[in-house]
Amino acid sequence: MTTTIHASCDALGNPTGFHLTPGEAHDLAGADRLLPTLLETIQALLGDKAYDAQARVLDLLAKAGVKIVIPPKSNRTEPREYDQALYKARHLIENFFAKLKQYRAIATRYDKRAANFLGAIYLAASVIWLN
Repeated sequence: MTTTIHASCDALGNPTGFHLTPGEAHDLAGADRLLPTLLETIQALLGDKAYDAQARVLDLLAKAGVKIVIPPKSNRTEPREYDQALYKARHLIENFFAKLKQYRAIATRYDKRAANFLGAIYLAASVIWLN
């Protein structure tokens, strides 16, 4: 049993939201749940190539006036420009996941139920935020 943790962070690397999907689900499933809650509060969205989906992500962000910092996939016919200097700040979310995996119960997923596992993630994220 695998699970993917989708998370959003603020500009300081503090977690702002989580969503769980089955491990075989695409990253866009998490984006569909997290993006609508973020659109009113963010100025820019940094994401990896998995979020380079025109209808599900890019059009939604452009309509909300959010700066898009997502590198284009290599199979895109017309590559998009993105701010490569700003994209380097994406390490903040990676650092958060590294801190989250320090918790053994999260890294090995002890909980069988998704609700319990998500609760453990929120608890660990709260401790990370307080430190």
